[in-house]
Amino acid sequence: MHDGPYLETCCRSALHRLFLSGDAGRPAEAVGAGQFPDFRSPLKDRPCLDNLAKLGLAVQGRENRFFITTKGKERHDREMCPTSKAQKKVRLRFSRQHSR
Repeated sequence: MHDGPYLETCCRSALHRLFLSGDAGRPAEAVGAGQFPDFRSPLKDRPCLDNLAKLGLAVQGRENRFFITTKGKERHDREMCPTSKAQKKVRLRFSRQHSR
């Protein structure tokens, strides 16, 4: 179960993208005219990033980018990553299916 305020699905997705972005962070602003957009260009998740920052799960830092906080990583691990017990079950099931 979760501990803390409820996160809408879009904000949970934004937290996961923030987790995946690692040290690069997520851009807060859209790519300017004449610039080549890349995988780091912002998606339409700015409201969710702002919400995550208000909850202490993210922080806006250098170059106006958002980064996941320790609290955000803990929430991500707790809610979006399977428990070690569940991981073992999945690995066992996977190994049985693919060992035939």
